[in-house]
Amino acid sequence: MTETGGDMRMLVEQIAQALVDAPEQVGDATILELRVAATDLGKVIGRQGRTAKSIRTLLGAASMKYKKRYMLEIIEDEDDEETGPAE
Repeated sequence: MTETGGDMRMLVEQIAQALVDAPEQVGDATILELRVAATDLGKVIGRQGRTAKSIRTLLGAASMKYKKRYMLEIIEDEDDEETGPAE
C-alpha cells in the first residue's frame, strides 16, 4: 500500500471514530475481491447464496486465526469475452 493510501485509511478511521458511539470498535478490514466470469457467477454464489455464504464463513474462521478482519466481494468479471455486445 502506498503512503497516501495509509494516510487516507487513517483519515477515514478518525472521522468514523468521531461519529460513532463505540469508537473502539472502529477498525479496518481487508476486502478480498473474487472476480469470476459471468458464466461462472452462479456457481460461485450457489443456490440462494449458500456457496458464497459458506466461503465467507470459512474466511471468517480463518480471519480469527490471523486476528484480522477480511471481507469477500464476488464480482462479475467485466473482461469476460462472453459478456460483450451480441452482434
